[in-house]
Amino acid sequence: MLLKRIFFIVVLLAAIHLKAQEKSSNYRIGLSYGFGSEFSNTDYTFENHFYKAQLYYKVKETRNFKYEILIQPEINFGKHQLLNYYFVKPDTPNFEQKRIEYMKLKEVREYVLNFGFIVRKPIGNIFSIYALGSVGPLITDTETERMSKGFAFADVLAIGFAFDYEDFQFDVRPSVRHVSNAGLGSSNAGYNTKNIEFGISYRL
Repeated sequence: MLLKRIFFIVVLLAAIHLKAQEKSSNYRIGLSYGFGSEFSNTDYTFENHFYKAQLYYKVKETRNFKYEILIQPEINFGKHQLLNYYFVKPDTPNFEQKRIEYMKLKEVREYVLNFGFIVRKPIGNIFSIYALGSVGPLITDTETERMSKGFAFADVLAIGFAFDYEDFQFDVRPSVRHVSNAGLGSSNAGYNTKNIEFGISYRL
């Protein structure tokens, strides 16, 4: 009788554990690090590196694809310098002083919250490729000739490559990024960068 009870308890606990795994397996948490620079141009330089915390949620899975939502708080460290002296027009208030100020190398820090959507194509049991589009608000702490200080948006398009090892997933993610403030500030030329990102996530 005692053995039956023990067996029943063990089976019940195993079933609860499997059910909990099934419920939570749609979630992954992760971290990533990336870096990049501006597309070649004659107006400015911009190089950056960034850190992200990541929360993935698998919305749906079909025979060929997986669909995921991604939330990414990010801190971005940039270095920016104006190259084109005449980018600041004479109709800008105090334009001569602004030109001198903006030609200096500046450190730019951005605090971002990106919301993304992923379409993933599994390849075999451990590999996958995916497309990611994300957008989100940010706060930048430095005024430049291209961006006002304060509120703006970051838009990212990426292609990713991933492989799984047990409950871990490792990512390589080339991307392009555009930052601007949608006309909410006096300066809105923004930055365009190409980046590459390396990440690791864990299935809960």
